[in-house]
Amino acid sequence: MSKGRVLLGIVAAPHGVRGLVRIRSFTEDPMAIASYGALSDEAGKTRYRVEALSTAKGAVLARIEGVADRTAAEAIRGLRLYVERGLLPATGEREWYEADLVGLPAVGSDGRDWGKVIAFHDFGGGRTMEVSGGTASRQSVMLPFNDEAVPEVDVEGGKVVVDPPAGVLAVASEKEA
Repeated sequence: MSKGRVLLGIVAAPHGVRGLVRIRSFTEDPMAIASYGALSDEAGKTRYRVEALSTAKGAVLARIEGVADRTAAEAIRGLRLYVERGLLPATGEREWYEADLVGLPAVGSDGRDWGKVIAFHDFGGGRTMEVSGGTASRQSVMLPFNDEAVPEVDVEGGKVVVDPPAGVLAVASEKEA
């Protein structure tokens, strides 16, 4: 389990003229972003109290304490909101926080070194996991984050086992040439 803080959301844009903002929430229930108490900025120095009002267009419509007008809301556009890791609920079996996986070694089911998990993305077709180039591929590679491509996640053991779909290495090799 990682220590420190976990990114819960990003202020996407102002909403209206009274200081409301749209937040892209990364919590399972988007409205839960306001249930962890004061959130902090990336540096951990400034605290923000968030009041989630509703969801609109895939984002949480929220009021942030101290943000009273559109100018103030515009000034915090792009603000990344973090929570202390210890405030998050414990994970169940076959559950984990993506933040706990970033930095873990990615090892092929055949033993090859795929590097380390560096990020997770969702471009609309499902979650993908980006791994840095290990000896199996010198470039970073995007893998579907599903049971076939990632058959084992061992947070306690400190590794993620990957079984990349056919063609991933061939594509990586062609780009390197």
